[in-house]
Amino acid sequence: MSQPRGPVVNRRHVAIVAIALVLAGCAVSPLGRRQLVLFPDAEMSQMGVAAFDKIKKETPQVVDGPVPAYVRCVADAVTREVRSGAVPPSWDVVVFRDDDANAFALPGGKIGVYTGLLDVAKTPDQLAAVIGHEIVHVTAAHSNERVSTAFATESGLQLAGALAGASSSPMQQQLFGLLGVGAQVGILLPFGRAQEREADLIGLDIMAAAGFDPRESLQLWRNMAAKGGARPPEFLSTHPGYETRMRDLEARMPQALEIYERAKAAGKRPRCSK
Repeated sequence: MSQPRGPVVNRRHVAIVAIALVLAGCAVSPLGRRQLVLFPDAEMSQMGVAAFDKIKKETPQVVDGPVPAYVRCVADAVTREVRSGAVPPSWDVVVFRDDDANAFALPGGKIGVYTGLLDVAKTPDQLAAVIGHEIVHVTAAHSNERVSTAFATESGLQLAGALAGASSSPMQQQLFGLLGVGAQVGILLPFGRAQEREADLIGLDIMAAAGFDPRESLQLWRNMAAKGGARPPEFLSTHPGYETRMRDLEARMPQALEIYERAKAAGKRPRCSK
């Protein structure tokens, strides 16, 4: 009788891991932090598109009317200012009908905003702060970094086929969580402290470059804190805490305000309204 066979691992992905682990020191984040980044942008985009398609099938959307037009207006202004990193050729923006104060961005140029976020991000500038933060997770390769870290472990090798099949599986849920949409599939894997800080600071610069007032990012966090209660928004479930994040934003504010003034002088004054 033959012995049971273990899981089959895609040899190509094993080779990617072996080579990339050797070269990992060459990957550096926008703020100078070393990263483990194993996957090419095209492969990350495929993962992001597959995850986004699944979310769209399972979550009601707001397709017409002033709300999606408003969100797209803000998102278009912010994404036009992305100049570095894994920048997709275009961004697909979808508003999901859900009371959670949440948003996400995925590799492949996918942005999701929940209607519940608009009760917290009360102005276009505050919404721009959220969208700027989320797209940095993509352009700074944070999604790639998290998938790569899991993939480099023995159990993580199974992620190679996680998107296959129509039904959800624990491994597929894990992959979605690593990409940054874990809350939608029942598992939350928050970005780490260093990744969150990078998204906050670089996102601040991006929103300012688009002509949104970076000072409104501080009010956004005050709104987030006020909404906390027994079930805080998804942003507050990650670390660092909002007090630390506000201190970091305040420290970077002089630079962001200079960017903001230059943007206004160049005529960048987004007119986005519900």
